[in-house]
Amino acid sequence: MSPMPNTESAATLQPAPLTLADLKAAIATGIAQYRAAPGLSSAFAGVFVALGLLMYVVLEFATIAPMSLSLAGGFMLVGPALLAGFFSVADKLRAGRRPSVGDVWDGFRQLPRGGWVISFVCGLLFLIWITDAGILYGFMVGREPIGFLRLLHLEEIVVSYAGYSAIMGAVLAFILFAVSAFSLPLIFDGRAQLVSGVVASVRAVFGRFAVMMCWAGVLSLVIIASALFLPLLLVSLPVMAYASRELYLRTFPR
Repeated sequence: MSPMPNTESAATLQPAPLTLADLKAAIATGIAQYRAAPGLSSAFAGVFVALGLLMYVVLEFATIAPMSLSLAGGFMLVGPALLAGFFSVADKLRAGRRPSVGDVWDGFRQLPRGGWVISFVCGLLFLIWITDAGILYGFMVGREPIGFLRLLHLEEIVVSYAGYSAIMGAVLAFILFAVSAFSLPLIFDGRAQLVSGVVASVRAVFGRFAVMMCWAGVLSLVIIASALFLPLLLVSLPVMAYASRELYLRTFPR
């Protein structure tokens, strides 16, 4: 779907009220749209599953398996950068058309410059997060070899590392969530520039804080759990991406 030509200002982008019923409806839409194009949706998600599997093999070889917990959490930071392809597929389904692989590419090709800036910020925050997690790992675990089989025993040192790294990551994740939750789809649709989109997104998140924190909690739980058990990501990633698109349309109706 081509971006809309009329860019709105931050003042005119007034978010609509949201309730928990909207979250439920958004997830239901995400499931329905996945069922309408399961092969294409899972194939696109499969690219990131393969990359995740490669990372896990490297961690096992280096015997630093607890870092997988940080990588799974860090997926929440890079997730927004992947949405353009899913948005394009969702819009084709919404229009009653059958999406194709080319539609995934079109989503990224049509993404305005502001969307790429947000994607770059996502990648930068991911690098900061992994660097901080690596430093924390060095202090708390050191060079003690821990593979995935040993990781399953949930030793105290691993649990402590996971807890402290989660606290660090939650701060970055919340900042990115507030900034990108609605700015990326607004920019994708051509309804906002970078600054006006970010302002509208932050306003919507804080103006509907309780509902949006529920959505952030569901999103985090589903995606992080799926990143730890990678095959689940083949379904959960497209479902949550389509649900995010639906929630945006309910928050900022066209």
